[in-house]
Amino acid sequence: MRLDQIVNQPVIEAERFTLRPVRRSDSGLLNMHASDSRVATQTRSLPHPLPPGATDAFVERSMSETRTEDVWVIDGSISGGSEVMGTMSLTPMDRSQAEIAYWVAPAFWNSGLASEAVRSMIAANPHDDSAFFASVFQDFPASALVLTIAVLDYFGDADSFSVALNANVPTWTYILKLS
Repeated sequence: MRLDQIVNQPVIEAERFTLRPVRRSDSGLLNMHASDSRVATQTRSLPHPLPPGATDAFVERSMSETRTEDVWVIDGSISGGSEVMGTMSLTPMDRSQAEIAYWVAPAFWNSGLASEAVRSMIAANPHDDSAFFASVFQDFPASALVLTIAVLDYFGDADSFSVALNANVPTWTYILKLS
């Protein structure tokens, strides 16, 4: 019997879901959602089509003690929902800052789930950060609304490379300073 390793990041409780570390059993649902072009084309790092083994590699990286970002699954099972509704990640930056990234499966779009997840992550502040950054593609204004609802402020425009689109894409960057 092989057990999942214990990942040193907290479980974050919200009203409708739990933000919890990734586990190997998430692979199937992560693969299904991440394979959706609507999800991949709104992220910087998801390729489309998703190559074989990419999801398993993501799960292993997310569980690694040497990971460079902490990844949480948005797990709705506490309220009768899906075990994998999307993901949230925090990537540490210098000066006690972190970048928030997220994606939500299309079945849960326009439900307030993403805004609640961002607010929950900020409230928990698991890295004890003094500021949070996030950027979204300008052609997906619903994602910008998520951040403004979660009380991040517009910071500026930039470009980010999208693996799925194989192109630089205009982005809006948002910030929340806590101290």
